[in-house]
Order: sequence, then structure tokens, then C-alpha cells
Amino acid sequence: MPRRIAHHRLTVDDHIMIAHSLDDPFFGPAQRLHGATLHVHATFERTQLDPHGVVMDIGAASDLLSVVLDPLRHRNLDEHPAFTGTASTTERIIVHIAEKLAEALPSDHGLLALEVAAEENPQARAAVRVEL
Repeated sequence: MPRRIAHHRLTVDDHIMIAHSLDDPFFGPAQRLHGATLHVHATFERTQLDPHGVVMDIGAASDLLSVVLDPLRHRNLDEHPAFTGTASTTERIIVHIAEKLAEALPSDHGLLALEVAAEENPQARAAVRVEL
């Protein structure tokens, strides 16, 4: 008996190098200005493949992620308008990326959800899923 496929997913990766400080004693030494490289994964999900047999074109997905990440690359996020008055934690950064990706999708995308995950180091990662 064939198994039921619940969802199809496509993930593309990129990275950004940022600087930021997390101005709260909760963050210990990360209160000071420091650099970070975030390895970002964007996953696009749909219930059925599109007429071409894909979730979406891999090149288009990679380009979309790159365009969304470009305004964050090599920036001090303490000075970025999206993070004014708030700590630019990895969790908040990926929410920002997910929101920008959702806004940039074409109106006929047919996607069910997207997920953005980021690794700041090999032992730590965060993710957020946005239903579309």
C-alpha cells in the first residue's frame, strides 16, 4: 500500500556575517559588541508539487533568500532599523528574515509554510515556522 506524503519541502542555505551587542546582563559577555556568522536555512513547504514537479525552483529560492539577507550582511544590527529598541537575538533575526521572505513571495506561490533556521555555531540553532 503506498504511503501518504504529508508535505514536500525544499531547503536552501546561505550565511550572513553580522555584528551586534545584546544590551542586557542576561546575555553575559555578549553584551559587548561582537561578530557572528549565521548559517541560514530557508525551507519552503507545500502539500502538492507544482505543475513542474517541484516545491519551487531552487535558483529562485536561493535568489530570494539572498535578496532578503543582503540588507543584513556585514552590518552592525545595533544600527539596523529592524532591531531598534530590541535585542537582535538569533530568534529575532530569523523572525525578521521569515517575515521578509513571506513578503517577497509571489502572490501565486502555492506554499503552505516556510521555515527559517539559523546556526550561530555548530552546537546552537534556532528556527521559526510561518504558515502562509
